[in-house]
Amino acid sequence: MGKDLFGADEFVLDSYKIREGKFSILELEGKECEELQEEYLEAYQDLIHEDDVLQIALYHPKRTDIVQAVASIGSSVGYRVVQGHILLPDLAPIRVSGLSLEEARRAIQACYQSQIADMEVFIAYKDRMMRKVELAGMVSLSSVPVDGKIRLFDVLSKAQVPPEANLFKSYLARDGQLISVDFYKLLKEGDMTQNIVMRGGDKIYIAEPSAASLMVMGEVARERVVHLPHGFMSLRHALAEAGGIPYTGDRSYIQVIRGNICQPKIYTLNWEHVIHLPNDSLLLMPGDIVYVASKPITEWNRFISQLLPSFTTIDIVGQQCGTWGVWP
Repeated sequence: MGKDLFGADEFVLDSYKIREGKFSILELEGKECEELQEEYLEAYQDLIHEDDVLQIALYHPKRTDIVQAVASIGSSVGYRVVQGHILLPDLAPIRVSGLSLEEARRAIQACYQSQIADMEVFIAYKDRMMRKVELAGMVSLSSVPVDGKIRLFDVLSKAQVPPEANLFKSYLARDGQLISVDFYKLLKEGDMTQNIVMRGGDKIYIAEPSAASLMVMGEVARERVVHLPHGFMSLRHALAEAGGIPYTGDRSYIQVIRGNICQPKIYTLNWEHVIHLPNDSLLLMPGDIVYVASKPITEWNRFISQLLPSFTTIDIVGQQCGTWGVWP
């Protein structure tokens, strides 16, 4: 017995909460989540830091020797910021730490033009030791550099998140704290309110498909654990995953058990609800247990089938004892 027993009406109301997304589901699980702060969506002025590696290219109509020399180093190893400076061919060390890319470009161009007129400078990040996002789990990249403008969607696109990844259990951490971002809403529904600007040191984990699941038990074709990569699934879909309800199942008694198994919240539904209500009105969430009871005649038949071997044994023993003269 659960602490609460409910019908289809309460299940539908809770399904509307599940439709609101990841953090409504977590609230149903009894977990508190902070709202996403608006400042996370704002771009910021990115600056060059120590150990950043810059890619620099030059253009000059005549001085192809310097252009090729700078391009060769820039495309191979890049120009690392050491003690706040970079070292370019034919120039004294140039201080770039604390500057934006545009400010650094102007500083380098000014140094070259003091010696060579009409020199054009182009600059970009090649690698960043500290100013990048670290990724783990089901991704193809381990890190992506940040520039004050790159957003979560762009990082996930670069990381090539597979379609079967569990977006519900995936998370983003910043400074050791989880950020309230709904990956499903961002990637599947295009909700740009979740598309925060990334910062150096952010960590993203993309979970395996099996990270969230529910169970379908009782009188179904095959009892099984069903993965929930999006954090929810319709009751109809879950029953289909279990092969449906055979003739031995009681379609008037379908229960969904939610929450702590010692004190669960239990909903009781029937087949009419399953086939007539919309899918998004009957939603399941991670940890749910769907239980289909068996028909009374099924239980009786099983009871009789268990007794028959006993009756047969007693009858055989009685016949044998009667031949020995010890059975009344």
